[in-house]
Amino acid sequence: MVLSKAASESDVSVHSTFASRYVRTSLPRYKMPENSIPKDAAFQIINDELMLDGNPRLNLASFVTTWMEPECDKLMMDSINKNYVDMDEYPVTTELQNRCVNMIAHLFNAPLEDGETAVGVGTVGSSEAIMLAGLAFKRKWQNKMKSQGKPYDKPNIVTGANVQVCWEKFARYFEVELKEVKLSDGYYVMDPEKAAEMVDENTICVAAILGSTLNGEFEDVKKLNDLLIEKNKETGWDTPIHVDAASGGFIAPFLYPELEWDFRLPLVKSINVSGHKYGLVYAGIGWAIWRNKDDLPDELIFHINYLGADQPTFTLNFSKGSSQVIAQYYQLIRLGFEGYKNVMENCQENARVLREGLEKTGRFKIVSKEIGVPLVAFSLKDNSKHDEFEISETLRRFGWIVPAYTMPANAEHITVLRVVIREDFSRTLAERLILDIGKVLHELDTLPARVNAKLAVAEEKAVANDRGAVRHKTEMKLQLEATAAWKKYVADKKMKKSGVC
Repeated sequence: MVLSKAASESDVSVHSTFASRYVRTSLPRYKMPENSIPKDAAFQIINDELMLDGNPRLNLASFVTTWMEPECDKLMMDSINKNYVDMDEYPVTTELQNRCVNMIAHLFNAPLEDGETAVGVGTVGSSEAIMLAGLAFKRKWQNKMKSQGKPYDKPNIVTGANVQVCWEKFARYFEVELKEVKLSDGYYVMDPEKAAEMVDENTICVAAILGSTLNGEFEDVKKLNDLLIEKNKETGWDTPIHVDAASGGFIAPFLYPELEWDFRLPLVKSINVSGHKYGLVYAGIGWAIWRNKDDLPDELIFHINYLGADQPTFTLNFSKGSSQVIAQYYQLIRLGFEGYKNVMENCQENARVLREGLEKTGRFKIVSKEIGVPLVAFSLKDNSKHDEFEISETLRRFGWIVPAYTMPANAEHITVLRVVIREDFSRTLAERLILDIGKVLHELDTLPARVNAKLAVAEEKAVANDRGAVRHKTEMKLQLEATAAWKKYVADKKMKKSGVC
């Protein structure tokens, strides 16, 4: 007698992904698997792991856009298979990029005659845009020095110590000395007077930041321009300015239209801006805009014809998707000047609500400025028992990702928490964050001190080992040690999670 079992209509578990053999065993992590697996199983395995990522909407560390309208999402998906560099094959996409360049150039008050086309290029982000702008300055400076029969092997850039790491990358990768104006306690942006003093004949440009990553503050580009004009007259040099407006380029024209920072200033020769920050596009789009054609040396532009027609290109990345360019054009025509102004005003108002809520606790000192990028950077007035790193770590339990970090050289004893207010950070979320920070403070108040307590124990041991010698330390030094100890603790935890750099 043959024993058999008929499949029951209700017995569908055998067809479920989670009942299959593919999710019962671990896949190799760092080697390609030998065999294929069904698409639904592959999707589910990856999706399950991604659930452990942070929520992008609650990632208050990032300036990068985390929400767009569904219509724009659809446009992006429909164009995700277009290679941006194939200009002859996708002429409309190329035209949309050129329209974006011209719209942004006019927004930055480029001195364009009627019918004149702006000079600029779409990039993967502001990092690439800064590389391209820096290369243009370096090549122009080299050409000038060669024509004068002078050495051209030691170029430098002057900037503040608060610059984003992409400037350090440019300096290291393209062999340019980075001369940094050090910060000071209470002044966390580049001092224009100190910057002008550091300029010499080998300075290819001074980089000013419109929206410091550290506290959102705008640097005084107008004052820098005026100081350099005087210095150029005295020395016969022609030191120019580049404005890194990665964060502030899509803010200042709408919130502070009278602020002079752009091409209205004669020494500003190029500007970069991140479309994926307050340009309101998902990550992957930046823009480099030049004052005019003379500021972009022709020898940096390549002409290719193997894609169907002569195509000029100035980029570090050859192939890239068209989606972000199309999304940028959508936002520019969808929102217009009115729409961008409304979004930025709303962000500014939500930043004010958060700032006032933090001040009412009586526990924090606000480090950011009211004029600048809509963010709130703040420090504890008293971190002798618990510090900003502990607040950051505890807030993660509520879902919030709020970074804690130390300021650069000469101000590294200052530790800061920062909340970036993006378009999708609503008033409700601002009020919710204030409540949760209050809960975190209450919880920490009931716990024993962690870092400083460990330091105190270590101090006692050190004193004992020194046979009773008493060592006096300033409050600043103790704070630096506490910060270093916490940073090491956080770094050790990260190292345990992953060995990949």
